Amino acid sequence: MSTKEVELIVQPRPAHFVGDGFRVHNFIPGGYRLDMKRMDPFIMLDYNSKFHFSGTETPRGVGVHPHRGFETVTIAYQGRVEHGDSAGGGGIIGEGDVQWMTAASGILHKEFHETEWAKHGGIFQMVQLWVNLPAKDKMSPPKYQAIKNSEMKKVDLGENGFVELIAGDYKNEKGPASTFSPVNLMNAKLKKGGKADFSFPAHFNTAALVIEGNILVNGEEKVPTDNFVLFKNEGEDFTIEAIEDAVVLIISGEPLNEPIFPHGPFVMNTREEIIQAFEDFNTGKFGYLED
Repeated sequence: MSTKEVELIVQPRPAHFVGDGFRVHNFIPGGYRLDMKRMDPFIMLDYNSKFHFSGTETPRGVGVHPHRGFETVTIAYQGRVEHGDSAGGGGIIGEGDVQWMTAASGILHKEFHETEWAKHGGIFQMVQLWVNLPAKDKMSPPKYQAIKNSEMKKVDLGENGFVELIAGDYKNEKGPASTFSPVNLMNAKLKKGGKADFSFPAHFNTAALVIEGNILVNGEEKVPTDNFVLFKNEGEDFTIEAIEDAVVLIISGEPLNEPIFPHGPFVMNTREEIIQAFEDFNTGKFGYLED
């Protein structure tokens, strides 16, 4: 096996608000070398780095909006998020939990800070990742996976720390999330000086986001907090070492290699399918959800 080298280290771009509850740095699609095709099947990644929200009686968030053709994955690191959708999915995700919503043929959903958490406010930190669906699955029924932190397999690395599996495989263990194509999603939670090694097929699009601490990749590339690492599509193996206590989100997926036609909240394969999505949304085929 050969080393998977770093292609690019990306600093966070200036933050912007999504609704009034998510202050995010957008990494995917981030222009040069982080476009949807390069990162396929990952078509969007927003990172809400640590941000303090004051207490409020009216929870902040994003009101009802549609999606079709992909999945949204929300990973809560700090704070609590409440979700509801037109397919009957929903619930609250707390620190360490994940919600995996398959929009597929069409869904309306809303996301807000959880009511009780919002009253007191506090530090909020989360990632939202959009995972594209294969063409054959884009019109499948919507579904919702609420994944508690306690359900995630923790791979013990001894004094180094542990790796928490959300989806895919690590050291012969499997994450609880079901996926439509090969996707690996995991958090490496390493102690100062701790190391973890990873191996993914060369052609998988692979990246890492430093959630906490500073890390060293392959013993040579230093990556600070809130920075994003893109790996080359050559080699399989890489290592991460924590310069201080660190949390690193690892993503790796097999590219679908299909046409990507995005427009707003819809990601399909053709322009005609996008027009159909707007028509279906406007005629109520995505169901109903109160704001």
